[in-house]
Amino acid sequence: MRYQQGLRRAGWHLRAACLAMLATAGCVSSPEQPQEMSRTTLETAPADLQLLCANAVATQTGTPSDRVLPVASRQLDIRSYQVELDEAGRKHSCVVDNDGNVLSVQALAAQ
Repeated sequence: MRYQQGLRRAGWHLRAACLAMLATAGCVSSPEQPQEMSRTTLETAPADLQLLCANAVATQTGTPSDRVLPVASRQLDIRSYQVELDEAGRKHSCVVDNDGNVLSVQALAAQ
């Protein structure tokens, strides 16, 4: 008899939990659509072009390539990207085109 009462109570709790989950499921906000995300307004440089810039900075400064890291990038126009890099604490800017040609490398003034 006690076993049956325990099952009834367990069944009641299970039903209550299911109802609570269903009620809160409607409260979950939908994820943002891609066109609503801020990242879609600014294109970043592909990874291979960022690495080309990192290698160009390493070659120019004589720093080991593993100490030069891309930290930001943006598309300048339909054919080129600007990549910002950190070379052992010093900032650099690199412009690279879609074909992998490094167009410029400049050390940035310390801030």
